Amino acid sequence: MTTAIDRLRDWLAEIADLGDVTHLLEWDQQTMMPARGAAGRAEALATVRRVSHEKFASAQTGKLLEAAGAALDGADPGGDEAALVRVAARRWEKARRVPIELAAARAKAASLGQEAWREARARSDFAAFVPYLERNLELARRYVECFDEFDCPYDVLLDDYEPGMRTATVTALFAQLKSELIPLIGTLSDHRDRVDAACLHGSFPAAQQRELAVAVVRLMGYDPAAWRMDTAVHPFATSFGHQDVRITTRWDESYFPAALFGAMHECGHGLYEAGIDGALQRTPLGHAESLAIHESQSRLWENMVGRGRAFSNVLAPLLARTFGGALAGLDPDTLYRAVNRVAPSFIRVEADEATYGMHIVLRFELEQQLIEGQLSIRELPEAWNARFKEYLGLDVPDDAHGVLQDVHWSSGSIGYFPTYALGNLIAGELWERVHVEHPDLDQHLEAGDLGPLREWLRESIHRHGAKFTMPELLERVVGDSIAVEPFVAYLKRKLSDVYGLRL
Repeated sequence: MTTAIDRLRDWLAEIADLGDVTHLLEWDQQTMMPARGAAGRAEALATVRRVSHEKFASAQTGKLLEAAGAALDGADPGGDEAALVRVAARRWEKARRVPIELAAARAKAASLGQEAWREARARSDFAAFVPYLERNLELARRYVECFDEFDCPYDVLLDDYEPGMRTATVTALFAQLKSELIPLIGTLSDHRDRVDAACLHGSFPAAQQRELAVAVVRLMGYDPAAWRMDTAVHPFATSFGHQDVRITTRWDESYFPAALFGAMHECGHGLYEAGIDGALQRTPLGHAESLAIHESQSRLWENMVGRGRAFSNVLAPLLARTFGGALAGLDPDTLYRAVNRVAPSFIRVEADEATYGMHIVLRFELEQQLIEGQLSIRELPEAWNARFKEYLGLDVPDDAHGVLQDVHWSSGSIGYFPTYALGNLIAGELWERVHVEHPDLDQHLEAGDLGPLREWLRESIHRHGAKFTMPELLERVVGDSIAVEPFVAYLKRKLSDVYGLRL
């Protein structure tokens, strides 16, 4: 006998499949598609998005949700079925207010924008990108106008990536984070000669870098039977279910950390997707609910593991075997100190842990001004450069190293950036908690045994998919809400060790 929840599941499974088709088309655009395919790809993405949105935002979805909710009245709210109805209903309430043509237009503009950005970035030509960014911003504002229950326009966009989070909360967290990071960066800038990072620079052929990256992500849990790693202009990860995970990185033959830590970052995302309970696949629960939680996984693996003292004992000999030459006798302590050197730099994805947060604060502040009309797009490069100078003390040489470096605005992903720094904060809380539950964790990491950490994250976080919001999940795992202090404490302990200072 088919039940109300079964009918809802079948309906939502088709919508989930359409979502996977969208993600596959987007993955191909960024990894395999020839440049001339851009116009046709934009139309295809708009069509799939139109069909998907029309089906999900329909009255039929509402009827199925109502029937399933009634049938589950009194059920365990923490159970899979109750969570399915709750999460799908929240998303439906938001989706049904958005006109179908607007959803399709945003998908088309995002696809065209990414190709325009790729070319503009290569030429450091912001003017060529302006019309595409103007279109994405116009559509974002029209999207915001579909909602009237939020306190400010930016709340609408932030809620898409971090459900329930509000701009005022992020502003308060970032103000506290800035008050810690700015003096810390200043202190370490005065002592930059204490750390030598010369070993990170040299000649590192891309083929050998790929060999290194694959070796490291396989230690993390990369499974060649269910994963791929490809090259992209801007590294990203995606998945089409927990048995089909795609990650990317990019290669700089003069600086190996870009590819290595990019691969570890994206593998952290991939492990989240691969670790979601198989029973949740083809439902709204089959991917993560909170992007801040998602980013906490990538930041934890990239920095707390990858740039940690314990794992340097694994990385140093791997680097020596892979590249030889000047790295043949690389000492783990030298590597550990080098990859944790604090030095303001232009590119966010290559920034050290201390300066990274300021890259995000800058973007968060500019996004708000753009969406609220306080800053025009044509004023954006000047505003970017001025704030970059204020926060990181550097004069931006060109737009490729400044306002054009990230893919997000080209794809209309306004509201995404704060989740990176929120992810850092959450990673600090998780790192503290996992060491309480596994006091011998560093010994495992030093031996290259990453299984205990991976399985703790899978059990605590990954398997739940979208069943819980970020506050609910943090309460379950660490018994607290998101906070700045654990991350700052971790950072100061690490950098005190690196620099031989009391911070």
